[in-house]
Amino acid sequence: MQRLLTVLITALLALFLVPSMPAASSARTTAAVQRGTTPTDAQIDATIRTKLAKSKIGRDGFRFRVQRGVVTWEGVTDVMQHKGSATRMARAAGAVQVINNIQVSASAKTKAAGNLKKAVVE
Repeated sequence: MQRLLTVLITALLALFLVPSMPAASSARTTAAVQRGTTPTDAQIDATIRTKLAKSKIGRDGFRFRVQRGVVTWEGVTDVMQHKGSATRMARAAGAVQVINNIQVSASAKTKAAGNLKKAVVE
């Protein structure tokens, strides 16, 4: 009984005395934000260019611009997931906002719709 009480007291002390750790980072949290700094437009641009060079979506030829931390994407893709990947890439680079004007081709939309399972309501 005394051992259980000791374990409980230790756990409570650890809970209240140890500085709280930050919650798990979300997709929107970037390394720069975690350090307490906001990356410059040039830093965001360079990070996105580096990531595009290594990524499959770089082959789609997307164009982007960075202005005051806002990344605006333009282009067309035949892979529906590439549009979302571009948004995540910009967020990870430190963008405060992403405007995604990438157009998904009709063939990609048709392919995605064909892959969806139809729900049956009884």
